[in-house]
Amino acid sequence: TDFQVKLRGLRIELGEIEAALLAQPGVAQSVVVLRTDAHAGDQLVGYLVAEPDSTIDPDAVKAGLAGSLPGYMIPAALMIMDAFPVNASGKLDRKALPAPVFEAKVFRAPSTPIEEIVAGIFADLLGVERVGVDDDFFELGGNSLVATQVVARLSAALNADIGVRAMFEAPTVAALAARVESHAGSGARQALTARQRPEYPPLSLAQQRMWFLNRFDADSAANNIPAAVRLTGALDLAALRGAVADVVARHESLRTIYPSQGGVAYQKVLSSTRALPALDVVQAAEDELPELLREFVTRGFDVTAEPPVRLRVYRIGEQDYVLVVVVHHIAADGFSMRPLVRDMMMAYVARTGEAEPGWSPLPVQYVDYALWQRETLGSEDDRTSLISEQLDYWRGALAGLPDELRLPGKPRPAVASYRAGTHRFRVPAELIDALNGVARDNGATLFMVVHSAFAALLARLSGSGDIAVGIPVAGRGEQALDDLVGMFVNTLVLRAEVDAATAFTDLLAQVRERDLQAFAHADVPFERLVEVLNPARSQA
Repeated sequence: TDFQVKLRGLRIELGEIEAALLAQPGVAQSVVVLRTDAHAGDQLVGYLVAEPDSTIDPDAVKAGLAGSLPGYMIPAALMIMDAFPVNASGKLDRKALPAPVFEAKVFRAPSTPIEEIVAGIFADLLGVERVGVDDDFFELGGNSLVATQVVARLSAALNADIGVRAMFEAPTVAALAARVESHAGSGARQALTARQRPEYPPLSLAQQRMWFLNRFDADSAANNIPAAVRLTGALDLAALRGAVADVVARHESLRTIYPSQGGVAYQKVLSSTRALPALDVVQAAEDELPELLREFVTRGFDVTAEPPVRLRVYRIGEQDYVLVVVVHHIAADGFSMRPLVRDMMMAYVARTGEAEPGWSPLPVQYVDYALWQRETLGSEDDRTSLISEQLDYWRGALAGLPDELRLPGKPRPAVASYRAGTHRFRVPAELIDALNGVARDNGATLFMVVHSAFAALLARLSGSGDIAVGIPVAGRGEQALDDLVGMFVNTLVLRAEVDAATAFTDLLAQVRERDLQAFAHADVPFERLVEVLNPARSQA
């Protein structure tokens, strides 16, 4: 009906919201409609007419609604009108209601060069068209992971070493600009640029672990990253093969093998023609697909001798195909799938028009990153190097950590099977609003609130108060890595001490501090951390 809409997957009774509006002081009439904006999406908008000799304060009305309605039912905008428009029949003309004006804050433009730099970085990373000096990074949709990208780019722009903590203590453009202004020119990490390459370019630290695991068991598919895409319509196989060649030529990581010289692995970049993978077309029936896909994506790679990518097309019908891509983890990570798929699509569209893709050249390749990483981290023999300082932090942060968190349920198998499942569920919008409220009230992020709740749950289930969880981080703080396929992802160990006798806000404060410290020491690859700390190993 006109009085029921669907917003964020929820059925909402508009009449309930209108009744709540009528209950607010000074409101004589109310109407609520759902409007769709190209940028903001679906938004509830309330229209109000005041009682005679009364005025309506929209902020006061929203505050009053918060006491009777969940957050997702509070209109995003309130429009005050003298009277509602009616049609020829004297009924409300909803189509004639004016479009709302969404303006949470009065825009104040940046007035200093550093404010302009900060605002520009916020806008670029958050996809916001315009950012003012009073805008808050987290209110604009920022989170802990994007904050690490902000500080990396800000450090490069100002030639300064800026920590992620600054983002949480000064989240607005004005406050952050004031915080970092005194650091400008103090010296930042060396820039990530194309390097002069040695005869035997080294692996990155994360690649070293992948190389060792591959040498230990080259038939294992545990580090294969598969993607399968259903394609319907006329498929131009010649254009698709041309697109594959374009992408392999663009990303050196897709045409690199990892032999050894004197027992030390190195990166050997092959020519595009030598490394071009075959793109076979295999006829298949629909019911055969699951087994065919399983067989294709679970074949191992010998990364010392063959390029780390395979492709195949399964033809199901006249205009029905499945494209399968498998990349070894030594050459890519989950975050690489976005530039890989995007570049493949751009190249395919160009090749169907008998043209070359019009993308800009990549500023660096993965070999450049590996060389830069080792230069930046320095040597562990140097006590003043970045890697020594960060390893010292982790030795202290993880000292005495239990080897295993024992949870109820099935015992761990003697050898991990790598079988897993996915459980999907929805979190109600009103709960998300409440969690974000907890985060705002405590100067934290939604991630930190959920991490605290997860730690509390694990503590209750295990009977232990010492909880460590691992999370993946993209490892792509440097802007030059945005569009590059490669192995950058890292794992951070987040430790929390849960005391059932303390308040949740106390746990959140501890988690906030430790999470910030972990993000500030995220340069050490997890694989190297394991080697240094040398915990008890187990195939379980």
